[in-house]
Amino acid sequence: MEKANLYVEHLAWCGLIALNMARRAGSVNSLAQENIFLCRWLASAEKKRLFRRELAEDIRWLLKEGREKGLRADLPGKLEYLWRASSGDLLEQNDLFRLQHVMHAINLTGINYGVLTETEWEGRHAVKLSPNVPGLFIRKSDLDTGFSEDGRQVKTLAVRITADISAVDALLTRAGWQRESHDNTVPYLHQLRTC
Repeated sequence: MEKANLYVEHLAWCGLIALNMARRAGSVNSLAQENIFLCRWLASAEKKRLFRRELAEDIRWLLKEGREKGLRADLPGKLEYLWRASSGDLLEQNDLFRLQHVMHAINLTGINYGVLTETEWEGRHAVKLSPNVPGLFIRKSDLDTGFSEDGRQVKTLAVRITADISAVDALLTRAGWQRESHDNTVPYLHQLRTC
């Protein structure tokens, strides 16, 4: 495991433990209180320099998300994603779980995520995608038929991506998935498969 991953795992684990201790103590009882608690915890960690210098940017980013987006920031979800992705625990899960997890993470970064029916995917009623609105959309029929009973991928998944490809690739890779360009004649079309 890379040292950077170990540091991020430690930060996320500490944040999740602190939040769970506050829940048990009864000082955190709602989503709003979770956000306030984690913002204060992150601000204290930053001010007191409780974590390695390599994590300063991560702490500032999480703190900014919590302060600017409030409940929509889902700081507990972000910390859980960082913990699972960094600890290696995520890669031990089945393909479907890892896909759901990475789609949640993609959504947390502000990229729109959706599942499109056949009529929304193609034809005259197809959803019109804009390169100005970052998004990742999966074809519903591929989700329905792309996995075995035990959650293993059995066929590639068609996706349309209007978000920054390098950012999407980084998140996919951490969860054991990879993107491939599919057909240059269809805008934004890619395929997903496990690594």
